[in-house]
Amino acid sequence: MPSVTQDDDAPLLADLMPWSAAPARLGRGWPTAPDAASLKARWDALVKAQGPEREALFGVTRSRTLHSAVAQLPGQASGTGRLARESGPCAEPVRVLGGPFDEQWLIPDHRLIDAARPELWRVADERQLFAVEQTVVPQSSGPVLLVASVLPLSAGRGGRVRPLYRRPGAVEPNLAPGLLEHLRSRLGHSPDPVDVLAWTVAVTRAGRAGLAVPLTADPGLWSHGVELGRRMLWLMRRDGQRPKLPGGRRPYVRSPLPVLPVDVQYDRAEEALQLDEGRISPVPPEAWDFEVGGVRVLEQWFAARTQPPEPGTLEAIRPATWPQAWTSELLEIVTVLALLAELRPQQAELKVEAPITTAELHKAGVLPVPDTARRPASVLDHHEEGPEGQFALI
Repeated sequence: MPSVTQDDDAPLLADLMPWSAAPARLGRGWPTAPDAASLKARWDALVKAQGPEREALFGVTRSRTLHSAVAQLPGQASGTGRLARESGPCAEPVRVLGGPFDEQWLIPDHRLIDAARPELWRVADERQLFAVEQTVVPQSSGPVLLVASVLPLSAGRGGRVRPLYRRPGAVEPNLAPGLLEHLRSRLGHSPDPVDVLAWTVAVTRAGRAGLAVPLTADPGLWSHGVELGRRMLWLMRRDGQRPKLPGGRRPYVRSPLPVLPVDVQYDRAEEALQLDEGRISPVPPEAWDFEVGGVRVLEQWFAARTQPPEPGTLEAIRPATWPQAWTSELLEIVTVLALLAELRPQQAELKVEAPITTAELHKAGVLPVPDTARRPASVLDHHEEGPEGQFALI
């Protein structure tokens, strides 16, 4: 992690990006899957079942039953009638972050989700970025902050979610009021919100009171850190132009993957990933060893697609063969992890000098942040359908 002077007085992420929410919590596994087709098949099986069978398939919790009355998720079209009598089509699945670097699919139906966090759905759009805190594990080299373009779910060891913007359309940055102005006065130029997030991703570390973000008043150092962080953001978001390793280091399928692999092993000497008799190489050790929250990313990604489901459940409705799309995703994740690992030496060399301390931000009036900055903004500019087709006014 970065070397920091006056380490104990670095401001906290919780103060610099004050509004946060817990990630969405499903309460049941079947509404999410690595492929969208399985979700539609699961929904069809649910609505074809009747009475106690439908209830058993659904998975009743204290928060959701077949008779729960809930509104639509903001920005999503799904039914709002009681699930006990639902017979309509499945809502179109959307992309979500199911785990570190693992984009999956979700049925965006509020009736299926115990704690959906509507305030996050209201600000989710193509310009939003979600910073997701990760559990700090001693002796682990994994990142303590990830960034995604899609809504994060409660999975693995992920913690609070901090959107970059408080309103849709990249309006009103979720930054301490006055922070951008103070940075402008100290740096001599105006950083934009993505610059601040990029810097944050590059330097955030675990401190005594939480995740800390050392800031600098050195313009050259700031530019270097932002450039490094923007590279990390691009790799974490995995949108736009796909990253590639240099020729000769790019992973390829060397032996065809089986119909449905059940085991993954890593051959460190050969730098090869073995999926049963299938073989992918080269896979750098840095990609295989890449951890988040103390768990290997590649092992967790593979388990999400191969862990045997309980027979007779909706989770058991899944691809009968390994989809080609999963192989492409796997090759891309290997690439992303390898490239992120290559940036670690640059992070370690980033010595934050001329620090902007917590005391300085207090003196400038940036801290403490007002309570209103820690609450979601009022962004409702249209009707949201409530239970049983009623309109919800918020």
